[in-house]
Amino acid sequence: MGALTLEMMFKAAHAVVLVGWLALFFAPVRPSTLIATARLTSVLLAVAYTLLFVTSGKGASVLITDYTLNGIGVFFADPAFRLLGWVHYLAFDLWVGTWEVEEANRIGLPHGILLLSLVLTFLLGPVGLLNFILFRALRFRAAG
Repeated sequence: MGALTLEMMFKAAHAVVLVGWLALFFAPVRPSTLIATARLTSVLLAVAYTLLFVTSGKGASVLITDYTLNGIGVFFADPAFRLLGWVHYLAFDLWVGTWEVEEANRIGLPHGILLLSLVLTFLLGPVGLLNFILFRALRFRAAG
C-alpha cells in the first residue's frame, strides 16, 4: 500500500468526525461516555491538524507574509492547505457540538430540540451555533 493521498486523508477525517457526531446524536443514552467520545474525537482531529500544519513546510508562511483575502486565496489554492482548513472546520465544529450538548443538559433543553442545532452545526457550523444560542435564550426566557 502506498503513501496516504490527500483524498484518503480527507475521507479518513470524515470517518473520524462522524464517530464524534454520532456520539453526540445519541448522547442521552450515556451522556458522559458519549460526550467524552466526541471530545476525544475533536482532540484527535486537532492533533491531525497540528501534524498537517507542522509538516506543511514553507507554504503556510504565505499567511504570515500576506494576511489578506488574496493571501488566504493563495494559501487555499493548494489542495494540502484546503485539507488543512477542512480538518480545522471539522475539529472546531465538533467541539462546538459537544458544548451544545453539555449546555443543553445543564439547562434542561430537550434532546429533540437540540438535534436541530447539532445537525445545523455539523452541516453549517456557525448557523447551528446561532440556532442553539437562540434555543438557549428562549429556554432561559421561559424559565423566567
